[in-house]
Amino acid sequence: MTRVSRDFADTMQKEAVPSVGADVSFASNKFPYYKIGPNNQIMEPKEEPAIPSMKEIVARETAQLIEQQKRLSVRDLATKFEKGLAAAAKLSVEAKLREAISLEKHVLLKKLRDSLESLKGRVAGRNKDDVEEAISMVEALAMQLTQGEGELLQEKAEVKKLANFLKKASENAKKLVEEERAFAHAEIENARAAVQRVQEALQEQERISRSSGHQDMEELMKEVQEARRIKMLHQPSKVMDMEHELRALRVQLAEKSIFSLRLQKELAKSKRLGGNSLYEIDGSETLGSYLRISSITDSAPELSKCSIQWYRVTLEDGKTEAILGATKSVYAPEPFDVGRILAADIALDDQRATVTTAGPIDPAPGLGNYVEALVRKSDTQFNVVVTQMNGKDNPSNFVHVLHVGKMRIKLCKGRITKAKDSYAPLMQLCGVRGGGNAAAQALFWQVKRGLSYVLAFESERERNAAIMLARRFAFDCNIMLCGPGDRTP
Repeated sequence: MTRVSRDFADTMQKEAVPSVGADVSFASNKFPYYKIGPNNQIMEPKEEPAIPSMKEIVARETAQLIEQQKRLSVRDLATKFEKGLAAAAKLSVEAKLREAISLEKHVLLKKLRDSLESLKGRVAGRNKDDVEEAISMVEALAMQLTQGEGELLQEKAEVKKLANFLKKASENAKKLVEEERAFAHAEIENARAAVQRVQEALQEQERISRSSGHQDMEELMKEVQEARRIKMLHQPSKVMDMEHELRALRVQLAEKSIFSLRLQKELAKSKRLGGNSLYEIDGSETLGSYLRISSITDSAPELSKCSIQWYRVTLEDGKTEAILGATKSVYAPEPFDVGRILAADIALDDQRATVTTAGPIDPAPGLGNYVEALVRKSDTQFNVVVTQMNGKDNPSNFVHVLHVGKMRIKLCKGRITKAKDSYAPLMQLCGVRGGGNAAAQALFWQVKRGLSYVLAFESERERNAAIMLARRFAFDCNIMLCGPGDRTP
């Protein structure tokens, strides 16, 4: 990799010498010292080796440090490429799921057409015409599915190309990171040695200044501070082109993901229309929103009369995990749900139906960087309102402050501490699992047995950030902080 550097010439100016005649030449700029030896002979003392001045030493060290000004560490570059590769792998898994769904739909359409053909031979008259019309509709639907599969195959090829490109770029980035790390270590050692030499020279100059008084200490200190400032400079100038290219690839990948998700939803909708589903899940499948179960036919039983249970479904092995307390028609995803598919069972007497999201829950944009910024603080404050305490509604709307620290969580009302406890196995923290449009802004916090709160935040982002931050600090304390009945991931 080509390294960009700048050469700086020595800018120190020599001391001015008074002008003399053109025919006069001096060996030095000071009056010589002599010693009188035996027989009145003049003896010249031995000249000591010339010692460079303090300004020359500082200038030379400054020039060396300035050459290191434009160095850039790319330790974040590998992480960016790995994120892109993970997203491409995720799209590949989704493409495999779409192929399985498409094959299942073709089988269903074939069975339906065979059933209509057999029914055609057993009816006559107007019913026979209706059957023939139904057969033509099924064939038209099959043609639409075939066209959709062609588009999906083309989409899969593009995603595969993008995944291969990101994989190759990730390998190149890893090699680049190793080279930059080795070079950065060498630069750091050279910079430390340079600073050490400057400090030693400063100490020597202080000793000489006390004896002679000819050096300007303030000017010297400014030069040393400038040298240290140059050492600390870190300007991103080497991988700018790669960052622009990566940003463009990220935009293309986001567009492909949105288009793929739209196709998935259309396929899921056509599948429901071809089957006997009575309900569907409405809402954005993203962290920070809420999902609602709604009926798609007039013959569907009312949801208020049905029993509902929400589940989490993992993509890798298809295991389901019941979400304890999520028994309403509205559910707000929490950070544990990211990357998983949500499903809901609806039952009434002997009737039973199951609805699922079209894909896994996506993370909220920018939430990860926001939480990483909060992790650097020892204590983060969130404005909340206590809506429930120990399962009972709290009519007061007084604003409280929730302190999420590295060792404990504290709830305060003004100067009064309402609850405070360190991270412990009995503590629970998760999103509210009840209904309502405000579920995405509320969380459930069990401080200990017999003491629990439901807290409403100012926004969905603040609620999810508080959950992720508390779980991060609890994990540092060897505590897995989750909700009631949750299996620790």
